[in-house]
Amino acid sequence: MVHMVLVINPGAGSTRVALFRGEKSIFEETTRHTPDELLKFPKIIDQYKFRKDKIMKLLDKKKIDLKSLNAVVGRGGPFKSLTSGTYVVNEKLISDIKSGDYQSEHPSLLGVMIAKEIADSLNLRAYFVDPVSVDEFWELSRYSGLEEIKRKALSHALNVRMVAKKTAKKIKKSYGKCNFIIIHLGTGITVAAHSKGKQVDSSNANEDGPFSTQRTGSLPTMPLVELCFSGKYQLNEIKKKLLREGGLLSYLGTDDIREVERRINQGDREAESVYNAMIYQIAKEVGAYAVVLKGEIDAIIITGGIAHSQRFVDGLKAWIGFLCKKCYVYPGEGEMEALARGVLRVLNAEEEPKIYK
Repeated sequence: MVHMVLVINPGAGSTRVALFRGEKSIFEETTRHTPDELLKFPKIIDQYKFRKDKIMKLLDKKKIDLKSLNAVVGRGGPFKSLTSGTYVVNEKLISDIKSGDYQSEHPSLLGVMIAKEIADSLNLRAYFVDPVSVDEFWELSRYSGLEEIKRKALSHALNVRMVAKKTAKKIKKSYGKCNFIIIHLGTGITVAAHSKGKQVDSSNANEDGPFSTQRTGSLPTMPLVELCFSGKYQLNEIKKKLLREGGLLSYLGTDDIREVERRINQGDREAESVYNAMIYQIAKEVGAYAVVLKGEIDAIIITGGIAHSQRFVDGLKAWIGFLCKKCYVYPGEGEMEALARGVLRVLNAEEEPKIYK
């Protein structure tokens, strides 16, 4: 039997929807959301109806017969720490999201909620696969420098695992025997060290690492503490500045790499300086993760939406090329395919689904 799977993937600045017939994508479409649209919502969870309505209008426009579906899958978010695999979306998970029992705010939290509502209306199961909160950290990776705070294993695990396995196949080596540094360049940025098939350390796009198109990454601690206690901002406002109003958007008023490159081509030296600083910070992070692997690197992998920019990729390679001769680039994200494949393995009885508890 060939199964039909609807895939829903909310990102920071967009919502992606795809329909798969078996492993073949029937259609995939991305709906962009401008910063002005999203800034109307105090919390990411408040975007639920806005995003779901966009999805339903798209499905209606595409004339998709929802009764033909066999399952719905949403991108897994920063839930509590979980092992990798395909999970059933249950009421416990939805309850935890609504009560705020998760590790950080990210639009992927909405993916499972929307998937479950659509699936419930069709008497189907909803799933998520390899969530953001997949945790395989070494114990050393958890230390922050302050006893009360532990570093969290939150990353773009879904896409990162997909490209890691593809690269292992390319170099004709078992993924379980490979050492990779993987750079996911999206609205949030993950730089990760994979050792022998496990992601043993990674940056957390919401809390540390390089700045991205919307997020601040690591910040000088004392000025940040002073800003928090300045009386100018409430807690939610500070969080919004760090996660949705930082990075390129903070410096240049846009989170669109293409727009920044257009300005650079027109001679905008400020845009060029910020752009180069973003590349420089990513490169420094890659250097740190080369140390995690003690320099034993089978390949460096670059992926994510920004990897479509040859200019950006070339700029990054200029800094990090000396670390490893093998560098593989996978522009965009394999997340939709990875989500569909995860569910198909369950529907085809190749693996048992896991239950969120």
